[in-house]
Amino acid sequence: MARPRRIAPRMLAPSRILRETPARAGGGREREDLIAHAWEMIRHGSKSFAAASRLFDEAAREQAWLLYAWCRRCDDIADGQELGGKLGEEEGAERRITAIRLLTERAFEGLPTADAAFDAFGLVAREVGLTPEMAEDVIGGFQLDAEGWRPRSERDLARYCYHVAGAVGVMMARIMGVGRDDAWMLDRACDLGLAFQLANIARDMAEDAAAGRCYIPMEWLAEEDIEPGQEMKPHHREEMAAIAKRLVDRMETHEAAARLGAARLPFRRRWAVLAAANIYGAIGREVVAQGPRAWDSRVVIGRAAKAKLIARAAWEAWRNKPEEPPQMPEWTRGDILIEVRMNAPIPPPDMGPLPETEVSDRYD
Repeated sequence: MARPRRIAPRMLAPSRILRETPARAGGGREREDLIAHAWEMIRHGSKSFAAASRLFDEAAREQAWLLYAWCRRCDDIADGQELGGKLGEEEGAERRITAIRLLTERAFEGLPTADAAFDAFGLVAREVGLTPEMAEDVIGGFQLDAEGWRPRSERDLARYCYHVAGAVGVMMARIMGVGRDDAWMLDRACDLGLAFQLANIARDMAEDAAAGRCYIPMEWLAEEDIEPGQEMKPHHREEMAAIAKRLVDRMETHEAAARLGAARLPFRRRWAVLAAANIYGAIGREVVAQGPRAWDSRVVIGRAAKAKLIARAAWEAWRNKPEEPPQMPEWTRGDILIEVRMNAPIPPPDMGPLPETEVSDRYD
């Protein structure tokens, strides 16, 4: 009896027709699908940003949504949460940061990520010229949280605020049409992000403490004679109200500087930026107004108040005569970037030259 002929295993697809995954901005997803997904994320994740973003012209509005989707998704992955909800487990935080970096790298390469928010980022990065260095500046903030980092000094606080908001402001400036070499305008965009984050820190101190986090410089707490980990105890509410005032004073300085940059934008983009500045400024000022009671419940700006702030922004955008601040911010993007580069968690690729901004001797 003849022995049956042995058949060699065959590949499911002949090697001659195998193809590498083609690189396409957005990972191959349709642009309108990515925009719809991004809108759902911003609508549920941040009512303030959603309201302000709708004032943009169509091109800037869609690109702002695409960028927001990535920022929100990175934040959720890093904290193990969903659309800014309750923080998840700290275990595995480093692996989650690695995943963010890898997915972002694929997004820049135009490869599918299996995550619409990262594909959205790849699309907007290609459209407006965002760079891996810009993205790494943002991811650096998640890295600090993963390490359980706390600021010791004001310059530490400045660095953190840059990572989580100032760097996003720089990317938003690219969406606004600001050139990569326009250091002054990028500084003003960074100022707006710093202002937003300072307002957030002042408002969220109780939530942060409940999650075991604190973004108040240890030096400030020591000046108020507040013991580590005791900052939100009832007997320290007066001191924390004073610290919130200190944060909001800095917020207002950065806010005023950012308004100078907004004056150079087209009307619709200027209006949206000023509306966001008004809303976040109102949050910070309401925290100060409530004093020690500011953390009894989360400070929010209601719909009617937001509508008034947006209407005021329309008038400010039309008039377009921002007041010169009494002084420009002490923290400059150039100073902060020196700290960022010196403390980079991984050796970065070519970062390019630092912006042509005066470097103060505080960092010598």
